Amino acid sequence: MHPLPGWIRGDQSGVRLALRVQPGARRCALVGEYGARLKIAVQAPPADGRANEALLAYLAACLDVRPGALRLVAGIASRDKSVLIDCNPSEAPRIAQRLVAGFSR
Repeated sequence: MHPLPGWIRGDQSGVRLALRVQPGARRCALVGEYGARLKIAVQAPPADGRANEALLAYLAACLDVRPGALRLVAGIASRDKSVLIDCNPSEAPRIAQRLVAGFSR
């Protein structure tokens, strides 16, 4: 089994993602690793929480989970965010694999 990337970990409440978000991008995309975070570009501007909403909707689509399963738990007004996925922590390797497979080339 491969070690998990530094930006994902399972904990008792689900799977936690450490993200770096780039609002106002040309398109939504999984950009790749950015230090110890996963960088995600979203089209929405960083105003009125729209980038946060777009981030959660995009992640839900990437992972094929209901949007309600994702919760922004840190970084509401920052580009560095933490998202909690409401699922079994043992899902972390599958989630990491799915996100890495979606990186922009």
